[in-house]
Amino acid sequence: MNKPRVYLETTVVSYAAALPSRDLVVAAHQQVTREWMHEHRDAYHIFVSQLVITEATAGDEEAIKRRLAILQGLESLALTDEAASLARALIERRAVPKQSVEDALHIAVAAAHGMDYLLTWNCRHIANATMRGRIEAVCRACGYEPPIICTPEELIDATER
Repeated sequence: MNKPRVYLETTVVSYAAALPSRDLVVAAHQQVTREWMHEHRDAYHIFVSQLVITEATAGDEEAIKRRLAILQGLESLALTDEAASLARALIERRAVPKQSVEDALHIAVAAAHGMDYLLTWNCRHIANATMRGRIEAVCRACGYEPPIICTPEELIDATER
């Protein structure tokens, strides 16, 4: 049986690698992310893109090392012309704000490569209930089945919690 395919967006990597936050909500997201990484990720075939790698290599040196350790051994999806075209459509059709090109690219790479899930903590422009319908409509209009966009918390089987 084939494992479901998950595109791991940069926020998930960042939450998993970050030092514990003093903000209770962020700390809870970090804990759930670490739980998903340690107890559930083996049930999925996980992918990233060069965009994730580029974003993960920005900032504090120690944080970069922790993020790269998480990314080690994961398959990287190409930023294809098809993905770039879909990202443009997501922005032009206002499914993603024009200043959020990277967010549109994450969605487009996942859709263009046929991912089952896009795992993210970006609830502003990606895992956003008010935008999800528009994102899905644009993907389908461009000939792609959109991935299920969700947070690590949503991808943990409820019966296991």
